[in-house]
Amino acid sequence: MTWHFTEDPAVFRAGAAALLAAEPARNTAVLTLMDTADRLGWWTEPDGRVTGVLAVSPPRVPALGVVTVEAARALAALGGEEKEATAVRGETAAVEAFAEATGRPWEPTVRMRLFRLGTLTPPDPAPAGRARVAGPADVPLAAAWAREFSRDIGEDPTDDPDAFTELVTDRISGGRLLLWEDPEGRPVSTASVSRTIEGQARVSLVYTPPTARGRGYAAGVTTAVSRRALEAGAEQVLLFTDLANPTSNALYQRLGYRPVTDHLGVKFTGTVR
Repeated sequence: MTWHFTEDPAVFRAGAAALLAAEPARNTAVLTLMDTADRLGWWTEPDGRVTGVLAVSPPRVPALGVVTVEAARALAALGGEEKEATAVRGETAAVEAFAEATGRPWEPTVRMRLFRLGTLTPPDPAPAGRARVAGPADVPLAAAWAREFSRDIGEDPTDDPDAFTELVTDRISGGRLLLWEDPEGRPVSTASVSRTIEGQARVSLVYTPPTARGRGYAAGVTTAVSRRALEAGAEQVLLFTDLANPTSNALYQRLGYRPVTDHLGVKFTGTVR
């Protein structure tokens, strides 16, 4: 049993193809990162089966896909870059096993749940207003809302003023960011969807400013962006929720999303104990 590493996405795809195809939902973070990651890895059993994958993104943050507890512990035991990880995220059991095996102090930063869309069930009654595809003129507003979304889910928004602009510009240029407008035509909520990779797309950046909450706008825009992903050919539509937010967890289940697995993000707070 061993970990294999590469910086070449093509080599990674070839090595981990069977697992990526069998579990695209549980490997969604790795699939999303594999073309931009610093390093990619896959774990093989004695019979050659691949039963674990990961992608490492800056600054030294492994994202674990499907990874057994045994493989997570073995990863931590490798030393080197793994010992220097600033954080790690993935399915809860694997992340906890990796973090403990490093011997370093750590603390949880976020607990999430991965959902997969079953039958899309639009809100009834529908919220007032309509969805529209965002355009170039919407970049400043979308970037500001992306920053606030990041703050709301407990992340530390980057000091780079261009980071959120680049993020939303990419999604807007691909027609993958929607705004919900109230009956007066004012944007009151937003949601976006990733590119479709291995048949799956992931909804994210679902945000409604505080003054517009409680009116169903998030349900409306999430329904619209989910339908857009399905119409674009996605076989599976996924999203993550913060387990600390019961409102969003209940909302997505009303819309037809069903739980897949729980995830954990942790950060390391010191060196080896």
